[in-house]
Amino acid sequence: MRAAKRYVPNVFGTNGTAVRAEPRDMNGIPGGLRTDQQPPMVIPLRHFVLALGFLVVGVGGGTAVAAATLPGLSGLARLHALLVGWVAVTIMGAMTQFVPVWSGATIHSRRLAVAQLWLVTAGLIGFAAALLAGTLAWLPVAGALMLAGFWLFVYNVGRTLAGARPFDFTERHFALALACFGLVAPFGFLLAVDFTTPVFDSLPLSRFELHLVHATLALFGALLATVVGALFQLAKMFTQADPDRLGEGLLTLEQLCYPAGLAALALGRGLSVEPLARVGGVALLVGLAAVAVVVGRLLAGATVGRSPMIDRYWVVVASLFAWIALAAPTWWTDPLAYGSLFGHPDARPLLLFGVFGFVVIGSLYHIVPFIIWIERYSDRLGFERVPMIDDLYDDRLERADFRLTLAGFAGLSVTPLVGLPALAGTASGVLATLGAILFVVNVLSTIHRHGPNGIAGVFASGFESSDEPAASGGEPDIDASPDR
Repeated sequence: MRAAKRYVPNVFGTNGTAVRAEPRDMNGIPGGLRTDQQPPMVIPLRHFVLALGFLVVGVGGGTAVAAATLPGLSGLARLHALLVGWVAVTIMGAMTQFVPVWSGATIHSRRLAVAQLWLVTAGLIGFAAALLAGTLAWLPVAGALMLAGFWLFVYNVGRTLAGARPFDFTERHFALALACFGLVAPFGFLLAVDFTTPVFDSLPLSRFELHLVHATLALFGALLATVVGALFQLAKMFTQADPDRLGEGLLTLEQLCYPAGLAALALGRGLSVEPLARVGGVALLVGLAAVAVVVGRLLAGATVGRSPMIDRYWVVVASLFAWIALAAPTWWTDPLAYGSLFGHPDARPLLLFGVFGFVVIGSLYHIVPFIIWIERYSDRLGFERVPMIDDLYDDRLERADFRLTLAGFAGLSVTPLVGLPALAGTASGVLATLGAILFVVNVLSTIHRHGPNGIAGVFASGFESSDEPAASGGEPDIDASPDR
């Protein structure tokens, strides 16, 4: 076993000693964690494994598009593979696992947590296949499956979250994200149906207007609100730092500006009211800038050494600042244009890969090993030598995937902004794809080597389908040092 790294997981203090935390303190996992408060570990891991598959398809498809012409609506299929299949499915798994832990509430239904994944996965596969094959008549069927899956997720996690009072910063953002998921799904279903059956003749919105609202709520509501809510707490946890008075003030500003700005931007785009959309866009960007400053200050004040999470969160903060700087003049000039949907027309990689991509990859480098560690090693503490959480993955692969992904992301971001040759974008896409593959291999090998039953066990059925709390002989002992 290789030497322990300096990074110490959130269950423990920076010197490796145990830390007792209050149930709502994100600087530590709740003392006396109860196994019947969460779904079985196989449920979130199953979400993550399938999401990694969509990541490979998405980045591989991007490289293929750069080298050749794919059939059908390949661009739309690839975009949904990345945003729905990778980012949204990862969010579904993470919320299902950690909302009960963070909020001190028992998951509402394990059966629904299982069903939500298969419905969304089947719907997305059918949706992408129909787009690629040009068989658009199947889009409503696939859309209905995704709609059912997302609504089950919103209901299940929403019922769980409702037991937490009062909401903290993260829970408020999660509630906003769940509301947006609940709206995005039916809007997407209507858009899918309209490919073959006109549905907007009797509606006050045109297809273009609903498309803008759908994308706005999906990108900046369902996905980005989750990222903002989790990023702040995860940055606190991984840096062992807390916001000062300035940080607290900025967080208050963000909670005022961001939700109101999102609502105004979506409503303004849906009603084609440019001043309303402009004001909403500005407010949303102000809120994002405020939280980016807070997270950047936490990273700068980190009291722990280098970790995969801290490195990638620096990329997230830098990407967010760059995206805001480019989006601000674009949204001020014409917030209703289709080209400004993602902010600046050429800033899409900054948002999709720099913000969404790196925050998901960085977080999974802790979440997956942590889930496995709790399942396999936590009850062995004090009885035998056990590895630390960050000893479960291969640090050489982690460093290699970071360098490749960062180089590829930088090339993809710079190429459209400065007008580099198309070959530069293709080469950057290849580097990013290689980095993503190394990341996937690292995570899957971690599950294979340390998971109770390997990757095959992630897809085993049985005990996780029950809504009855798992029988246990007591609470797991997590109050011991992880040092070997």
